[in-house]
Amino acid sequence: MRYEGSIYRPPSEAYSLIIQVTIGCAHNDCTFCGMFKDKRFRVREIREVLEDLDTARNSYRRVERIFLADGDALVLSNDKLLVILDRIKSLFPECERVGIYGSPQDVLRKTPEEMQALREKGVGMIYIGAESGSDSVLRDVRKGASRKEIIAAVKDIEASGIKASVTFISGLGGKENWREHATETGSMISLMEPSFVGLLTLMVEPSAPLYADVKNGKFALLAPEEVVEETILMLKNSDVKRDCVFRSNHASNYVSLKGTLPRDRERMIGQLENVREGAGSFKEERLRML
Repeated sequence: MRYEGSIYRPPSEAYSLIIQVTIGCAHNDCTFCGMFKDKRFRVREIREVLEDLDTARNSYRRVERIFLADGDALVLSNDKLLVILDRIKSLFPECERVGIYGSPQDVLRKTPEEMQALREKGVGMIYIGAESGSDSVLRDVRKGASRKEIIAAVKDIEASGIKASVTFISGLGGKENWREHATETGSMISLMEPSFVGLLTLMVEPSAPLYADVKNGKFALLAPEEVVEETILMLKNSDVKRDCVFRSNHASNYVSLKGTLPRDRERMIGQLENVREGAGSFKEERLRML
């Protein structure tokens, strides 16, 4: 297997075979993210990807899940993706699901027929970073996609029969815009109704452009107590009509939450209120390691 640079994958892909089909991220301009700042984006030669799959087949007896990296591997044309997916299906008949990172732009560039073709060839999950439901926050962090575009992309994923796992980031609006970030994120979840929502908490590494703003005081990070208030407000503004698995149990989170919206919304709000009132505890800062 050949890997270039640091490799990132969603928590739910911890036991997946990871195959790089792109190097880096095609957008790579988000101010909060330092994941791919050391890489120049490129699409790997399909021949190399197929060789890696062959090597993996010779190395592993059973592979139930495969994750296609790097940052937005869905940027590949369907012609290239289908060649990769056909080889996966041929080599790994036991594979139950192929997961992939995708940007809203990647999804919106594909036709409904192309999305359905990906599902038929084994793609079961597309991970998409929404980050915030607020257009002003999205502009501030240079996400490169609007609220309307992100909602449309998630709806397209779900309509194709592929599950969407959407990530948001607590604290991304800072002290100045936390209320708008919370309310607009809650309403976005209600409108897009994804299969999965993951809530992380902002951690700014030195490689991220936002780091300088934090250091010079231009961007004020939320305290743990403020993150809890923001999350309560976000949940109160969510109103999905179908089951949406909700997770806020990433290493970055101060408080771990696990449930399914809408039925567990009040329970999770209650958990957060208990922590706010001193009946629970925050994760220690030294344990918030990525």
